[in-house]
Amino acid sequence: MSMQKLPEDYDAVLPKLYMLHANEGKKETDSYLVMKRIIDIFCSALGLLVLLPLFVLVAVLIKLEDPKGKVFFRQNRVGKGEKQFPMYKFRSMVSNAEELKEELLAFNEVSGAMFKIKNDPRITRTGRFLRKTSIDELPQLWNVLLGHMSLVGPRPPLPEEVEQYSEYDKQRLTVTPGCTGYWQVNARNSVGFDEMVQLDLTYIHMRSTMLDLRIIAKTAIMLLGSKDAY
Repeated sequence: MSMQKLPEDYDAVLPKLYMLHANEGKKETDSYLVMKRIIDIFCSALGLLVLLPLFVLVAVLIKLEDPKGKVFFRQNRVGKGEKQFPMYKFRSMVSNAEELKEELLAFNEVSGAMFKIKNDPRITRTGRFLRKTSIDELPQLWNVLLGHMSLVGPRPPLPEEVEQYSEYDKQRLTVTPGCTGYWQVNARNSVGFDEMVQLDLTYIHMRSTMLDLRIIAKTAIMLLGSKDAY
């Protein structure tokens, strides 16, 4: 039995088939990113409008406890492609918190290129409530509206944390960072840095509109009363 002869232009056909599949994959990715941005704009704009009375109340509480400090805390973070942007939060710490950080580095309770202390002495009484309920994160809806962040994605790290990243760790910076993400709803602060990176990369590999919506829904359920938030 003779073997069927391949067409003479077989080698030329293979690259075309490869490009066809690649373009199909790109169309799926592009459609996901477009839908992701539409959801981000709609939800962040609606959230800022609906939550405006809460923003005013929180601002008053922050000022009553510490009149000298600002209501919003602005901090440079590293986003997609290692580009820095100003990220906003409600201030939950004393006004000189950054200066005091150096004195507390030895008490860091999270392994790797992160800094967190469960009973951080720099946090105000109002700040503890804001952090426990994650209300301190709500101003990041403005970052989402501007396109610096997405509702769902890896949390944006500090520049000094990225300086400690390996090339493997930097893979989490290949997508737009988010207000919440895969590791927050699955582990929160109960894992170390390496485990966080693994969960972020899992999300990047699996991400889809349905997964994003599930993470947003789970975050909303977890928003109040989380014991792991600090």
